[in-house]
Amino acid sequence: MYKKIMVPLDGSQLAECVLPHVEAFIKGFNISDVLLVRGMEPVNPDFRTLDNTFDGEIIRQVQEGWREKEKQREASVKDYLEKVAEHFTQKTTTVHTKVLIGDVAENLADYADSNDIDLIIMATHGHSGITRWVMGSMAEKLFRSASVPVFMVRATEAKG
Repeated sequence: MYKKIMVPLDGSQLAECVLPHVEAFIKGFNISDVLLVRGMEPVNPDFRTLDNTFDGEIIRQVQEGWREKEKQREASVKDYLEKVAEHFTQKTTTVHTKVLIGDVAENLADYADSNDIDLIIMATHGHSGITRWVMGSMAEKLFRSASVPVFMVRATEAKG
């Protein structure tokens, strides 16, 4: 039934509360592939506002600095996913990692569709009411836009 699952993570302990559930799915359904994925919104500063204030060389240097920061941020996220992947030790399951840049919920749904994902397992922070209305819920957006089943685990506050 489920052979290939996707697990969105945002780097938080709350999101990682889903990992024991992923382990249970691996064992219970003989999952062959697990994809740990992190979606990241791009940082797109508007350099047009600098046109009248600074010369072209300074703007070019600032743009290059932003591009380098984005590369570092993506590498850091990839390292995080690789560390999480090390926790999965099942010989019959292959763990992959992927960083997606762009609208998080939309990219996750599109990636699941185009990569034959059978199930998405994710944590949700459980915001409701005004908090959810103001902040939006990435989990809810993904749930509504994904064409595959989404198993949501309500995250509990991290103890610490």
